[in-house]
Amino acid sequence: MKDLKYLAAYINPALAVIGLLLGGLYAWSTVLFSFFLIPILDQISPIDSSNHDVDTKETLINKRLFDWLLYLNIPIVYGVVGLFIYQINHVIMPTEVLLGQILSVGIVIGSCGINVAHELGHRKEKYHQLLGQILLIPALYMHFFIEHNRGHHRFVATDDDPASARKGEWLFTFWFRSVFGCFTKASKLEAIRLGKKQLPYFSRHNQFLQFMLIQSLYLVVVYSLSSSFGLAVIVLSAFVGVLLLETINYIEHYGLRRKLRDNGRYERVRPHHSWNANYTFGRIALYELTRHSDHHFIASKKFQVLDHHDEAPVLPYGYPAMILIALMPPFWFQLMDKRIPQN
Repeated sequence: MKDLKYLAAYINPALAVIGLLLGGLYAWSTVLFSFFLIPILDQISPIDSSNHDVDTKETLINKRLFDWLLYLNIPIVYGVVGLFIYQINHVIMPTEVLLGQILSVGIVIGSCGINVAHELGHRKEKYHQLLGQILLIPALYMHFFIEHNRGHHRFVATDDDPASARKGEWLFTFWFRSVFGCFTKASKLEAIRLGKKQLPYFSRHNQFLQFMLIQSLYLVVVYSLSSSFGLAVIVLSAFVGVLLLETINYIEHYGLRRKLRDNGRYERVRPHHSWNANYTFGRIALYELTRHSDHHFIASKKFQVLDHHDEAPVLPYGYPAMILIALMPPFWFQLMDKRIPQN
């Protein structure tokens, strides 16, 4: 039964569906659950910093249940987006209801789409990587697969990584730097890969251009199923999902830096180069994303066996609460700057 705790990750999309069907105040149920109820649950629930023993980890790694919990997010994400398109076409929504729907669908795209795509994208199997790429389409963020795996994990906690926030950097300026930096870096990384194979940039082998084409076709389909207004609303929902991802990026590495060695290379990525959070409910709802230190330490490690590291810096609150605080930079700096470890 303990394995089924990750079913809690489906609460957000379930609430989004309820909100889409019932409208009114229900349109805001996903937002309220994510950023009001989860922070409360995190604070009243016990903080679990325990790790599984070796035998238990081996058992958990081989359980297909955990893979299927990830796979189910594909029909969930596309189902929520499809329902949203249907409602846009057939229901006249007041502005406040439409805003709640956009935010709710965006949260689903971020948490069940990009977050799960991140997990699958690190798997060695090609079919897992393909499933991850499929989940990135509704976010219009397929280049994340390139930049995150080949760029972020290599340059994390350095000024060479646009997705690693610097001390004193405002979240809103970080959004611009990370979104545009990751997009351009993904293109450059693909150009480097093709160059090593002596292949031209503008060719069918360019994965970055493939992703841009797939996303363009996705938008054409959305437009054909709806209208220019429907297309704009779906794009806005994708944008919400992306900003959710980038805010989490901001939180995960804020102010942490790897040392540059005399040979011009950075020190190896260690657990103290990422912020951790062991708040129980937030961990479950995000498939253990909050144990981020171990993820960067061993990127291919499956979410169900990620470990806590005592040397990793710890966030004072869970991810949802920290996201809200990050939106208020003066409070964020006051809370976090004094907690940044001194190398």
